[in-house]
Amino acid sequence: MDATVLRSTFLLTLLLSVGLFFFIRASTKDRTEVMRLVSKQDENALMTSLKDYFRTRAYRVLAVDSPKNQVTFAGFVRPSWFLAIFLTTLAAVGLGCLSLVLSMLFPDFGTFFPVIILFSPLSGLLYWKKSGRLEKVSLQIEDIRSEQNFSSVITVTAHRDELAELQRALQLKALDT
Repeated sequence: MDATVLRSTFLLTLLLSVGLFFFIRASTKDRTEVMRLVSKQDENALMTSLKDYFRTRAYRVLAVDSPKNQVTFAGFVRPSWFLAIFLTTLAAVGLGCLSLVLSMLFPDFGTFFPVIILFSPLSGLLYWKKSGRLEKVSLQIEDIRSEQNFSSVITVTAHRDELAELQRALQLKALDT
């Protein structure tokens, strides 16, 4: 094969490997967001619904701040087996491609490069260690009363997946800001 083709293939494979590294690293990134949600329920009924919802999701009450009408829940988020296996497979394919290109670029050492595929389980292990963590959800409820309708606004600070599930489960609408 032409040396220019090998070098350009190596450069592209190296760039893809860097992208794969950052993809694996991003799988453990904290994605906490703040969202304001609106409910037609009054404050007491809504708080009961929220407590029941978080209890079924294995969260427990961590702190209650009555003057601010704020509650903080905490729960352990387990890592996903599927994502750990998926990341390990992606790393194995990426390292396999890199070892193939390196073995073609340096044929004298070609038999040693496939050994780097053995490092692929480290990506699943990294994900498993960093993604299993204690998540906190903070809620603050305020009543909004007008002449025509009554609603409660909840300010929730939580992981974005938890926010989406909460919004879906309790049929809450996002407040337009």
